Amino acid sequence: MIAPVLLLLLQTTAAHPSSSPPNQLTGAERAAGWRLLFDGQSLTGWRGIGYDSVPTAHWIVQNGTIKKIASGDVPRVADGRPLVGGDLMTVDSFANFELSFEWKVTPGANSGVKYNVSEAMSMAQGGAGTNGGPTHSALGFEYQILDDDRHEDGKLPSHRAGALYDLIAPNAAKRLHPVGEWNESRVIFRGKHGEHWLNGLKVVEFELGTAQMDSLLAKSKYHSIAGFGDRRNGHIVLQDHGDEVYFRSIKVREL
Repeated sequence: MIAPVLLLLLQTTAAHPSSSPPNQLTGAERAAGWRLLFDGQSLTGWRGIGYDSVPTAHWIVQNGTIKKIASGDVPRVADGRPLVGGDLMTVDSFANFELSFEWKVTPGANSGVKYNVSEAMSMAQGGAGTNGGPTHSALGFEYQILDDDRHEDGKLPSHRAGALYDLIAPNAAKRLHPVGEWNESRVIFRGKHGEHWLNGLKVVEFELGTAQMDSLLAKSKYHSIAGFGDRRNGHIVLQDHGDEVYFRSIKVREL
């Protein structure tokens, strides 16, 4: 039996990128196959889903971060997303990967990082499946980003920060930093296995194709979207939920 303190240490340090200044890689990270998806200065390598370029009314680079500009008073769908969205998508797509990123929210803010995203499926569905919903909004598994205390979604366990959105709530290991402070997150997606990490601790784990996951998908908002739960070579997406949020140190390595 592994002692609890040792188990916590293993969880905290497993496969974690070495500390480095924001938006930079250490030599060890480069040797391990990591690469930056954001250089801290430009949005090269990104574009809006369904757009040929970055929707600059939604996203800008500011002080070494990717800033989601608050949308203000615009038409929205039932779950709060803008009717005309502006999700920001990597030009490249990924199959088996580990993703690391830092994020912070403003009071009451909601966002997410999506993966396993098919642009064609997203555009065909209008991006919202059963919600009837917004254009230029991605369909994919979502690492939820949220002010748990102030946003309505914080009332639902599977909608809180770190969750596999609308599917799996984060576990009791979760430690969320206060609004305005940076959180460090990771997603591991390899074969049919997925993990969400928050501030050094694993908070979600799942296996596609199992009876448990099939049941969760059937009960979720995605239940009527054919092929949603299939494994694919997909894009990574920063969600436009209309609120002001910030991202930096976005790194990926293929597994």
